[in-house]
Amino acid sequence: MDLIKQTNIDFVTKRNVFFMTSLIATVVGLIIAFLPGMIELGIDFTGGTQISVAFENKSTSADQVRAAVSAIGFSGAEIKSFGKPGEYLIRINETGRTSEISANIISHLQKSFPKDNVVLLGADNVDPKVSNELAIDSLISLGLATLIILLYVAIRFQLAYGISSIVALAHDVLMAFVISVLFNKLGLLNLEISINSLAAYLTILGYSINDKVVVFDRIRENRDKHKGMALAELVNLSLNETLSRTLITGMSVLAALLVMVFMGGDVLEGFAFTMFIGIVIGTYSSIYIASSFLIWYTDRVKHKNVGTVSHQKA
Repeated sequence: MDLIKQTNIDFVTKRNVFFMTSLIATVVGLIIAFLPGMIELGIDFTGGTQISVAFENKSTSADQVRAAVSAIGFSGAEIKSFGKPGEYLIRINETGRTSEISANIISHLQKSFPKDNVVLLGADNVDPKVSNELAIDSLISLGLATLIILLYVAIRFQLAYGISSIVALAHDVLMAFVISVLFNKLGLLNLEISINSLAAYLTILGYSINDKVVVFDRIRENRDKHKGMALAELVNLSLNETLSRTLITGMSVLAALLVMVFMGGDVLEGFAFTMFIGIVIGTYSSIYIASSFLIWYTDRVKHKNVGTVSHQKA
């Protein structure tokens, strides 16, 4: 059953305004995100040991925890609050046996706060060599995924569709990255760049390309049904016909992700929030980025070919 029937929304008339606005927002966002101190890499890409602890006394501050950890000998430790009040991430550069390091820190924290109860929530340890390999493999995986998507769409449809989808997917991932960096810097959520972030970006690519293929497939069907119709009109018709499906699918996934954001804890909230933002942006880009670029690119190539043929005849 269609959620929305017989819509006739004009998506394409102001497509250039939306496209340029998105382009400017992406460029400005990336400039801000890459300012010194903005991007926070997780232990997966930096190496070291990270433990998460909870203090029953909710008034214990990050400065107090930092002072206690420095007294142990980890003067360069990074302390970050997360989740509920009194919960902190403690990251040190030292690697070794995770159980021994975490037990040592918990023991000294308990001595530093004798009237409080310190609980170990989790501990991770990544060797710097492994973290470098993870960073390289992450970049390779994103590159391969993008290349495979381009080839798939280009073979199934046309090269113009493939290029349009890659432009839109780049917009989706970059905007999700920018928003995650900003939210993490503001301390609203723990969204440091980690393996979970990479998984979210790859999932965004998969979901977003599926949404765009649905629209592209409808454009191809309408192109055969309405021969002679201008591409802009075909795109607008196809977007209206797939709008109901887009909204139903998007809202269903977003509802599930919202539950994960608020109920999934620190492990899942970063992944779920990044996915949530990516799906919202991906739905928008299917309408205003992929389709707009397809119209612009096709017209540009068409005019170029027409100009070439006219020049040859002359």
